[in-house]
Amino acid sequence: MTEYWNLLLCGGHMKKIASRLCVALIFSGIFMTGCQGKNGLEKPYSFEEREAGMVPAETAELAPFFAADLCIITDETPSDEALITSEAGALFDVTDGNALYSKNSFERLYPASITKVMTAIIAIEEGNLSDVVTVTDEAVINESGASLCGIKPGDKLTLEQLLYGLLIPSGNDAANAIAVHMYGSIDAFAERMNERAAELGATQTHFMNPSGLNDENHYTTAYDLYLIFNEALKLPLFREIIGASSYTADYTDASGAPKQQIWEVGNWYQKGDQETPEGLTVLGGKTGTTQAAGYCLIMASSDTQGKEYISVVLKSDSRPSLYDNMSNIIRKIVN
Repeated sequence: MTEYWNLLLCGGHMKKIASRLCVALIFSGIFMTGCQGKNGLEKPYSFEEREAGMVPAETAELAPFFAADLCIITDETPSDEALITSEAGALFDVTDGNALYSKNSFERLYPASITKVMTAIIAIEEGNLSDVVTVTDEAVINESGASLCGIKPGDKLTLEQLLYGLLIPSGNDAANAIAVHMYGSIDAFAERMNERAAELGATQTHFMNPSGLNDENHYTTAYDLYLIFNEALKLPLFREIIGASSYTADYTDASGAPKQQIWEVGNWYQKGDQETPEGLTVLGGKTGTTQAAGYCLIMASSDTQGKEYISVVLKSDSRPSLYDNMSNIIRKIVN
């Protein structure tokens, strides 16, 4: 817990800043005081003379803390733990900055395809959406049950189209295509994912790939996923994609022939397979499923006043249970 608050409150950079400041002060002290003679320092530094200049004026503005707008969990023991049967779950009032529910929010778990939220952040923030990406052999995934958007080596799509293929049908092939295009390899892209996670304060997260395929060293927490998803929601294109029920991709194959695919969302609330609790609107989200991770979902919703919320459920034992757990959590918004 301590490292969470240290990093959140200080932006993850204070140790580095402090080290550089100490070095700067040492060298500035040497040059300001001159050389030491027989009778001591020739120009000794007087703190008293400079103290007044170091005190900020009453009207001075201070930089906001890194976590000023974030929801902080102060009690990890939910009063109604029986609310959900999944391993972990949480609910955050993004508008007012309050944590409304938490169960095992700091337990390390596998995120499955929720991983792709971070992949999308990097692609949107750092990529050129109009880039034409040629799909490479790294996009070929043979793992049984892996979700794919159906692209093949040699296909040419824009980076923006790949983002739809990443988030709507949860294409692991799209994730790899994005990673190789942007950073040259899966490993290099994963390194950038970990750097970006640390920048967001997600200190209990470690990514090994951009898709979420299982790896014992690929893990996160419900709270870290909130931090990552909260950042993603600041990106208009991300909101647009996760809010879409389907997307038609027109592109070309390796021979230049036209291809078309229609990708449809898997979120049961958006498909109409799960009724959204009265008074709420689901804005969109990201599902994730592997044998090790179980059934997972993170999503954004709003109430009738326009306030927004992030909810996350990790490691449910079935898809129906996942959505029952999620409904139980978000009902706390209106009850």
